[in-house]
Amino acid sequence: MKSCNIRPCIVNGINVYPFVNSDDLLHNFEAKGGILVAVNAEKILHATDQTRDIINRNIGYSDGIGAVWALKSKGYKDVIKLPGCELWLKIISKFYKEKTFYFVGGKQEIIDATIFKLKSEFEGINILNYRNGYIKSTEEKDLLIKDIIEKQPDVVFVAMGSPKQELLMEEMMKSHSAIYQGLGGSFDVYTGNVKRAPQWWVCNNLEWAYRLIKQPSRIKRQIYLINFLFLLLLKKF
Repeated sequence: MKSCNIRPCIVNGINVYPFVNSDDLLHNFEAKGGILVAVNAEKILHATDQTRDIINRNIGYSDGIGAVWALKSKGYKDVIKLPGCELWLKIISKFYKEKTFYFVGGKQEIIDATIFKLKSEFEGINILNYRNGYIKSTEEKDLLIKDIIEKQPDVVFVAMGSPKQELLMEEMMKSHSAIYQGLGGSFDVYTGNVKRAPQWWVCNNLEWAYRLIKQPSRIKRQIYLINFLFLLLLKKF
């Protein structure tokens, strides 16, 4: 399923591609397509055989600052963070005048709002179809894949959370080659249903700290970052 000319860096058994900017990623990815998978500290630290296999079959990119730290510790000094919630919009901005798009994910009202906003911000964008992310049966999934085959989109975005979205994209990819990206909760962020950290926090790689301040209950989840940094310092990855 891979189609990237850059060699990946292995971190805790996970292949992470050391892209230096979004253009670098798209240049190495556009022609043949494939599946983009976000990699962050949590995915690296808590990797299982299943999640490693999913990422390694596809193109893992540094979605979080933890993944960037890991790559830099291995000598990739120019690698940058490529947040998935920004990357998909960069892909649209670059290709919306020439490629076709298909969207899957979110609640019905969220996907409706997403499509409405995209059409207003990217005039002339060619959206072949879209649907919510609540696929409740094998029949529904088969109908979705059949529609993908019939409509032949160039780019497919799936926002359902990992690993569900990656497994679905792999099934789609078997039947139709395209650029695929899993988006998690990006439609919620794009439509304002979920507020992202202010730009200063994002630019200074402190988005995780902002979320922790806003939601102190996340402390048990965020403690993994301390463990991750400790293991990086000990060169355990």
